[in-house]
Formats: sequence, C-alpha cells, structure tokens
Amino acid sequence: MIPIHYSAEVAKARAEDAPIVALESTIITHGMPFPQNVETARLVEQDVRDSGATPATIAVLNGQLHVGLEADTLDALGQAKDVAKLSRADMAACIATGGTGATTVAATMIAAHLAGIHVFATGGIGGVHKGAEDTFDISADLHELAQTPVTVVAAGAKAILDLPKTFEVLETLGVPVIAYRQDMLPAFWSATSDMPAPLRMNSAEDIATAQQTRTAMGLQGGQLITNPIPQATEIPAATLAPIIAQALAEAEAQNISAKAVTPFLLGRIFELTEGRSLTANIALVRNNARLAAQIAIAMCK
Repeated sequence: MIPIHYSAEVAKARAEDAPIVALESTIITHGMPFPQNVETARLVEQDVRDSGATPATIAVLNGQLHVGLEADTLDALGQAKDVAKLSRADMAACIATGGTGATTVAATMIAAHLAGIHVFATGGIGGVHKGAEDTFDISADLHELAQTPVTVVAAGAKAILDLPKTFEVLETLGVPVIAYRQDMLPAFWSATSDMPAPLRMNSAEDIATAQQTRTAMGLQGGQLITNPIPQATEIPAATLAPIIAQALAEAEAQNISAKAVTPFLLGRIFELTEGRSLTANIALVRNNARLAAQIAIAMCK
C-alpha cells in the first residue's frame, strides 16, 4: 500500500476509531474562485465536526496522498494553479510523478477506502453526459460506486447530466440508489424530480446497516445516498432547464469536451443564474456533509 499522510485531526480520529467523513478537493480547485473556495471548504469541514464526526479532505500534493488537510495546506491548495483533476485513470500516475491533483468522486472514494473511511460527502456525482450515445462521455464515478465499498452522500447526479441514463447505468451496475426521506430522486439544485427513487430510507442508522450488510454478504461496491437540497435554497427544475440547455449548446459550439465539460457548464450556469447556482451548491454540499456525519457515527456504533 502507498504511504498516506494524515492530518493531525484525522490521525487522532483513526487512533480513537472515531467517525470520519471523506471530502473531495475538486470543489476547492475547480469549483469556485479563491477565497470563496477555501471559505466553503472550511464551512463544510466544520459542519462535519458540528455533527460529531471528523472531516478528511483528500488531495494529492507533490506526489503524496493526503487524507485530511492542515489549515495552511488547504489555503495553499485553494490558491494553487494548474492543479490536475484526478480520477481512477490518472491518480496513480500523479502520485508516481510527484504531481499535485484534486480528487474527483471516484478518486476520493479510492483514497477513502485505502484509509479505511467508509462515508464520503460530495455535492453531486458525475454520470452520463447528454449526447453520450455519440461521445461515450460517462463519468468514472459510476463504475467506482460499483466496485469501491464507500457510501457516497450527494444531492443526486449533477443536473447538467442525462439523469435518466445515469440512474439506469447505476442500476445495471448493481449500485443501490437510496433517496433520503422522500420517494423521488433529487436533481442536484432541485429537491425533487419526476424520477421515482429505487429505494428509500429514513434514518442514518438504516443507511449504515445497509452498507454493512452488503459487506457481510461479500457484495462489491458502495451505495449512493441521494439527499435533497433544502427547499429554501433549491432552484426549480423548470427554471434550470432552459439555462442548462443554453450552456450545453455553448459547450458544443466551442468544442469543449472530456474533463473540461463539467467546469465549463457549471461556470456558465453560475453566470446565467446570477450566482444562484453557487449559493444552492454550497447549501447542498453542507447538507450532505451533515447527513454523512450521522451515517459515519451510525457505522461506528
């Protein structure tokens, strides 16, 4: 196993077998500008602490896998330039060549599993992009959920995606998709959608038990917990639909593809919603962090 650098806070939690929640770092490097990115990361970490667990923000820094970032390291990452966006395909290469990279959902799951962390909070997972029947643009997050035993708490898949196809692929891969306290799947910035949830659970304890039962049965993979954004901060799907369509058309016109697609679309939607999408994004990430902490606590019990 590769060496892992743990922050002092995470090392203490590991020594005490205390609940830990993994957090990704692409939201810091690719999600928003400095200093708002660092301020948001600190808010999310504090939400985890206030809920009774320890946050572990994950990144690769100068070839070393970090699980938990000290305050000065988080500041430096928030201001760093040309940081790689790491997934399963390039994470090992970044470590081997001494690079610096922020972890996506897939890479964060890998690192969390290596560190013995069972719960991960994010904003939204990647999935099947619109037009994937021509581009084959499908996020590695979906296959990671099928093979790495980490419970991922998200507000569904990012709304810029082809959501029906995304959840169809998850079903094919055997990934449990569980809606928290509602019967329909949330749609990232929107609390509800027209898609019924395959599974519903109403407590962190049931969610924790479900993952532990999968492990006891020898079933590979994790589970996706879709936690709806608080209604006070949501943007209705009907409001977003034409905005997303415009952003997608602009991306296609500019031949934007691969890893550049999601940052471009999120940036344009931020502009077209006059900042509402970012406000909603911060609210849903914080909401997911609080639920993830409850699940981590339940798993420790």
